[in-house]
Amino acid sequence: MGLRRFIDDRIAPHFHKGGRLERYYVFYEMFDTMLYSPSQTTRAGPHARDGIDLKRVMMTVWLAALPALLFGMHNVGYQANLQISDFGYDPIPGWRTELVLALTGFDPSSLLANLLHGAVFYVPIFVVTYLSGFLWEGLFAWLRGHEVNEGFFVTGILFTLILPPTIPLWQVFLGISFGVVIGKEVFGGTGKNFLNPALVGRAFLFFAYPADMTGDRVWTAVDGFSGATPLAMGAAGELDFSAGLTGVAGTSAGVDLTWMNTAFGGMQGSIGETSTLIIALGAIVLLLTKIASWRIMLSMLLGMIGMVLVFNWVGSDTNPMFAMPWYWHLTLGGFAFGMVFMATDPVSASMTNAGKWVYGALIGVMVVLIRVINPAFAEGVMLAILFGNLCAPLIDHFVVQANVRRRLRRRGAEA
Repeated sequence: MGLRRFIDDRIAPHFHKGGRLERYYVFYEMFDTMLYSPSQTTRAGPHARDGIDLKRVMMTVWLAALPALLFGMHNVGYQANLQISDFGYDPIPGWRTELVLALTGFDPSSLLANLLHGAVFYVPIFVVTYLSGFLWEGLFAWLRGHEVNEGFFVTGILFTLILPPTIPLWQVFLGISFGVVIGKEVFGGTGKNFLNPALVGRAFLFFAYPADMTGDRVWTAVDGFSGATPLAMGAAGELDFSAGLTGVAGTSAGVDLTWMNTAFGGMQGSIGETSTLIIALGAIVLLLTKIASWRIMLSMLLGMIGMVLVFNWVGSDTNPMFAMPWYWHLTLGGFAFGMVFMATDPVSASMTNAGKWVYGALIGVMVVLIRVINPAFAEGVMLAILFGNLCAPLIDHFVVQANVRRRLRRRGAEA
């Protein structure tokens, strides 16, 4: 109450109509509504009374992604500390190394050491993303004369979790700027974009700076590390898919890679995408709160499984990816994260119930096609979801037209 009273009595009058900072009201409102619910109420009917609004939806998605964030920081630190202490790699020189060394050292068995080492890489990415994003959001709101909404609150956290931990911070600024401006604001802002802004930003970085977004040196925060990503290992025939749930599947810089490791997250990768189990916790939250569509998640999973079974049945003597089982596709790369947090974006996904089934299945099939058939892209989830975003309006159009024709036939039969 003290903070609320201080804001209302000392700060707000300067930004409201007649105040000396009136022209900057949108920036005040942006930070005020981050702390408290808007004071405005609906004055004209009819209207529905509900306990949830855009802010509550965004907060729920943010909290659902929090376990992946925390585990991602720990895993970034763990992978780095493991390579430093057990395999002799050098830390990346700079203030990060000095801070970790002074506070905890590089002990992979220490939870605190792993979290701190991961935090010194993740927190700067987080800060640059949110400062840059809110700068663009506030600028466009100011120029258009409307309030800043909370849409970027989720875009920002998702963008940070699909980046490698070693990405240069200037590229973080460029990526999120491209995602917000080109992927959303030029189409009118939150609710009007037809592409997922976080994926648009990552796609820009992927094609503009591929050496910093993919390859064998971007996934572990140590100096001189070289090791193929698990999907690249699969494409090269270095994974033993028949090893089952516990057998050794391959080796990445001295670390055994098993299916259980990929499911629990004990491998290198983008910050928030490594642990399928942790991502599943976020999925439960989004499904219980009915914020994410279970139809999209299930159809994307079924589409992936169906396409994988086709490739498993066809087989290939030259392409090892034909033999990869569906449960490896589920835990490798960003499939689980994309299925839970990206494909279910309510703005860029299909709106109709029938369309959601087609939309999700299309993405699942496209992921496998890109991973197995296209040798240039070992991942595929980002491109598949963006392709699904492009097709979503067309899918909904055909669904609506089919419903119209069905109703017209029904009326004709009744007449």
